Amino acid sequence: MTASLEQISARLAALEDKEEIRALKARYLRACDLKDPDTVRDCFAPGPIRIAYQNFPEFTDRDAFVAVYREMGCQPGVYDIHHATNWEIALTGADSATGKWSLNFRTILTGPRHIVRLAVEYDDTYCRKDGRWWIAETVSTITSMLTEAIAEDGSTSVLAFGAVPVAA
Repeated sequence: MTASLEQISARLAALEDKEEIRALKARYLRACDLKDPDTVRDCFAPGPIRIAYQNFPEFTDRDAFVAVYREMGCQPGVYDIHHATNWEIALTGADSATGKWSLNFRTILTGPRHIVRLAVEYDDTYCRKDGRWWIAETVSTITSMLTEAIAEDGSTSVLAFGAVPVAA
């Protein structure tokens, strides 16, 4: 069975859209690690959005989210690593898509000498506006965690294991 030019064109467009969405998520995560709030902001759609990360307040606009990100994440002694894998992207319309990602997250906090490791699942919604893809909604769920304390001599002790942290 031979594919028509229209079918090949549609398949190519779908692959290109999925690749643009993968690059968008990578840009967002890399910007978080590099403490680049302007790029973080530019990954989210202008206007109403939804950011619902477990144990954080829910945000409905990108500026409010970036303000909290600057305050919490862009401080000396906070080093983050976001590695997303196992992506699943589904195009749900000409200008809409959903995505699922598994995240291996680590943060090193030099002040209290802690390392926090999280496994996180993201459920995202994307929209295309003005010819580019944006994150319109992102929801995260923590599936496991480990918090370690590093003593002055370099030894480690586990502070929390397995239980999902609860917001204070």
